[in-house]
Order: sequence, then C-alpha cells, then structure tokens
Amino acid sequence: MTIVEGIVQNKAGFHIRPVQLFMEKASQFKSRIKVKNEEGIEIDGKSILGLMTMGFELGHKIIIIADGADEEVAAKALLELVNSKFGEE
Repeated sequence: MTIVEGIVQNKAGFHIRPVQLFMEKASQFKSRIKVKNEEGIEIDGKSILGLMTMGFELGHKIIIIADGADEEVAAKALLELVNSKFGEE
C-alpha cells in the first residue's frame, strides 16, 4: 500500500474537469485507488460520483491510497496530477 498526500491548488477546486481527469488517470492503473479527506471519509478513486461528493476546494488536503501491483507508479502519477493544478491556473 502506498499513501501520498497533496493539497488541492487549483482555484476552482475539484470541479467536474479535474474530477474527470483524476478518474481517467486512476483508471489506467490496476491498483485499487482510494481517496480520503482530512475528516477520514474515503471513497473509490475511480468513481466520478464519489470524487464529486468529496467537495475538495482550494487548500484542502487530499490523501491518495494505492494498493496493488502498480501502486507506487499510480500514487505518484495521481499526486503529480493534483500538484499540476489539473492543468489550470
């Protein structure tokens, strides 16, 4: 199991576009991907509906948990996506 933490840095937070990008990236990996917030609520990182319900906004901590054959690569790629502000300013 690989766990990484990041901070949502894009101004609009986790709206539909970043959520879709995250879900698409997570789905590229065989590992199970979970996303957790600071309150401990955990959802499936490959579920667009689950990701939308998390309500991540600018400055919120996002915890990414990958478990499986490609967990390290998956966790790193998803954290890089978060850190890139999902390509937004």
